[in-house]
Amino acid sequence: MLVAVYADEQGQAFEDERFIALGRSGDRIVEINKAEFIPLPPGASLMVMPDRYPVGISQMTGNFAIISDRGHAVAALLPQGYTRTYLPAAIATDASAQLPLFGYTAVAWHTEENCFYVAAVPTDAQREKWNPCHYNTPDLAERVEHLVQRFPNNPIINQIAHCSLDYSCFTAQNMFYHRWEAGIPVSGQCNAQCVGCISEQVSECCPSPQQRITYTPTVDEVAAVILHHLQDAPDAIASFGQGCEGEPMLQASLIAAAIKMVRQQTPNGIINANTNAGYTAGIEQVCAAGIDSLRVSMNSAIPAHYQSYFRPRNYTLEDVKKSLAIARKYGVFVSLNWLTTPGVNDTEQELNALIELVREYQIDMIQIRNLNLDPDQYRLIYPPVLEEPELGILNMLNILDEELPGVLIGNFSRSTQEIADLL
Repeated sequence: MLVAVYADEQGQAFEDERFIALGRSGDRIVEINKAEFIPLPPGASLMVMPDRYPVGISQMTGNFAIISDRGHAVAALLPQGYTRTYLPAAIATDASAQLPLFGYTAVAWHTEENCFYVAAVPTDAQREKWNPCHYNTPDLAERVEHLVQRFPNNPIINQIAHCSLDYSCFTAQNMFYHRWEAGIPVSGQCNAQCVGCISEQVSECCPSPQQRITYTPTVDEVAAVILHHLQDAPDAIASFGQGCEGEPMLQASLIAAAIKMVRQQTPNGIINANTNAGYTAGIEQVCAAGIDSLRVSMNSAIPAHYQSYFRPRNYTLEDVKKSLAIARKYGVFVSLNWLTTPGVNDTEQELNALIELVREYQIDMIQIRNLNLDPDQYRLIYPPVLEEPELGILNMLNILDEELPGVLIGNFSRSTQEIADLL
């Protein structure tokens, strides 16, 4: 049996066998499907949700009830490779108190197995590259210092050194480990005002966990860092558009010139950009220059729903679609960075819109990402939707598999060889 969990004032988590565990889907507290829970995976952690009462089903009355008005709700933070299936069942004690930018996941206690279970399914967990054991190693600081000395005064290296040591960013650290996907931040500006932006927040209620790069590097500085990584790092991906920058396509001329410079010296590796794809002229520039892949961030293929989260400036969802068409024209590998929340993305309306988009623009991959945002905040900004039951995240994934044969569905970017095989 999966029973409810709560935390005391000291942050210690306890099970309460008087209450059966519940989950949250969108703005509804719901009974859970046990098939959508798994044992707490390696790399996951538990955290207290302040100003949130935990809710469960009383085994005595069979009714939904607050577990303890002196306790706090508990959430899990999942490692990469797992997709969240339920939000924590919790009621806000203070509607104005917003939670930090994390991917809050429901937690329960399995009475027979005597361990925590979390609302998740593995969707790319077998890919070892993003296992936390490969990061924050004892030699990281030495590796950072070595590359900083090799590229003195290079703003990209200085920025990702900060991200590696202070933020423990895996993509930044890969540059210093000289392997896999490594970040290349170049843009301090953005043409969107995402509600869950991790590098710039207009309000003080939810501070950004990262800071953007403050200096625009030169073409030579960008090309030097890309070339260093792509020439001989295994499965090398040089990736623009990281958490510590804004929209990379606002520096499309810089990126395009750097791509051309690098490709004159090496054909190795993949050059990628993570982008909102709203600046179509910039997308055209980098595609014409020979970029290999684009990962386009979206929360919805429905205009009003997209608008509510991204709050774009000087572009619309139609511009994003034009960018997708441009990328396909140039034969670029295109992924959707699909920002997912249980009870939102698993409705029939949302799912049909996504499937139609993927088919129309021949998308190569859907990368499911757990949206890091206070669920209450998201529901406040998300437009009213048709009254329809959620299908469930597990059903959503199964439907995508059935309806989109040949489309990769997972969480991580693919290797150089995997992308090359599909281009």
